[in-house]
Amino acid sequence: MEKRIHPAVHDLKSDMEKGKLSRREFLRYSTLLGVSAFTATQMAGLSWTAKAFAGNVKRGGTLKVATALQKIAHPATYSWIAASNVTRQVAEYLTLTDGKNITHPYLLKNWEASDDLKTWTLNLRQGVTFNNGDTFNADDVIFTLNQWLDESVGSSMKGLVDGYLSSNNIEKVNDYQIILHLKVPTISIPEDFFQYPAQVLNHRTFEGDFLKAPHGTGPYTLETYREGELAVVKARSDYWQKGVDGKPLPYLDEMQFLDMGTETAPMISAIKSEDIDFIDLSDIGGTDIFRALKDDPEINILAAPTASARVLRMRVDLKPWDNEKVRLAMRKCHNHEKILALAYMGQGLEGQDFHVYQLHPEYCEMPIPAYDPAASKKLLAEAGYPDGLEVNLAVGSGWPDVVRYAEILKQDAMPGGFKINLQTMPNSQYWEKWTEVDFGITPWTHRPLGTMVLNLAYKADADGKPAAWNETRWVDKEFSEILEKANGTLDVDERRKLFCKLQKIQYDRGSIGIGYWRAVWMVSRSNVKGLEAHPNGFMLFNDVSLA
Repeated sequence: MEKRIHPAVHDLKSDMEKGKLSRREFLRYSTLLGVSAFTATQMAGLSWTAKAFAGNVKRGGTLKVATALQKIAHPATYSWIAASNVTRQVAEYLTLTDGKNITHPYLLKNWEASDDLKTWTLNLRQGVTFNNGDTFNADDVIFTLNQWLDESVGSSMKGLVDGYLSSNNIEKVNDYQIILHLKVPTISIPEDFFQYPAQVLNHRTFEGDFLKAPHGTGPYTLETYREGELAVVKARSDYWQKGVDGKPLPYLDEMQFLDMGTETAPMISAIKSEDIDFIDLSDIGGTDIFRALKDDPEINILAAPTASARVLRMRVDLKPWDNEKVRLAMRKCHNHEKILALAYMGQGLEGQDFHVYQLHPEYCEMPIPAYDPAASKKLLAEAGYPDGLEVNLAVGSGWPDVVRYAEILKQDAMPGGFKINLQTMPNSQYWEKWTEVDFGITPWTHRPLGTMVLNLAYKADADGKPAAWNETRWVDKEFSEILEKANGTLDVDERRKLFCKLQKIQYDRGSIGIGYWRAVWMVSRSNVKGLEAHPNGFMLFNDVSLA
């Protein structure tokens, strides 16, 4: 029997029928409110399409992946996707947001939100075990949530959730039901649970280092992890999901993750010679790989439009970026059309210097800011720099598109009064100090709702300090108040009105520029079956097999 449907779903359906939001946006919001994807699809007037599988999926084999193997310990502290793509084969998430930005239950069986979006009832899936034999239950979920909220852990999840959740507001009803009593109304709960640092931990065995007790509910066990070298995961025989043949997933016997650094030429050579089957592009740009392999009949390239961006970020607590006019002057030096064309081969959308993507459901339509070096020089003079300004820009050399972006900006900023010195470094070195450099270009991955990245990167925590991933230290009282209101607003028109204000504030006095939004590619040999493109580059490989 279908459970209760949140009353706001009927309002969303009415808005869809009036043309205020698309069918895809209706599916996104209604599933967040607990409607199953099947029911939401029917309500939207669409036909349900089950995932198609070949009738004779082949079991067995080893999938070899080129990646970068970073130092890992606590999943909640991951700073980028590549590390999570290894451990997500072992540990799982409460929900799953698919390549179409629709969120589904995963370790949760389902959920229900109160009318005011302040009380969320989470019903857990039963019959799931960790790979050490322990039974998955509510204690594991509560433990994981508290790890996010623990300031000593230093998780980015704290910045995302502590505005609406505290440890005292988590109620265990029984072993398979939890109620969250939120401080403020919030719509994004299910999607927040699928952020890449949000892997569910075993409360009995986890003591801060996943490598010492790699106990997850996923389809593989972690056999080897050597930073900078090799990681191996092997299939377990008692996983809770079943394949099309009725047997437990996964189809593969093993996955090997080979650290090949960030140089793309060896990866291109290796996949052409069948030494590897898949290239994990989550921590490298991929433009060279796309250009070299797009016409190869033995290679499959799946693309997804995304809200992934290379963010030009300025520390507002350090000179000269503490001056709003200097920051705006730098934004005036962005030639968005040129940057997208030359840095990313036009494979994406032009940015607008605020961190909201044109395909986010709450996006407020605004023009692309013009390249205006004369206005930049004027602003610099008003800020006390009539003779211009010399600045250093930190850039990860393993992202070819980021390097090209920086080179274009350096050239185009000169008429605007800026002399930019490029300070290139290995990606690993950039990640070691990405929150500390005063001026840099940081890759930010896709988030399906506009509110999510704003909560992560542009607000203070509950104690009034910039959140863990607020790398620019920019906190604006008016912006934060509007964002908090947007977090709990479902009405489409009202939400967009709030985003018009948020976007304008971030452009006028914010701390970033965004040259372009990136398409993301998944690159494999043609014998790899069952792949689906994901806007984050997440390796959701339970159903992947080798022909």
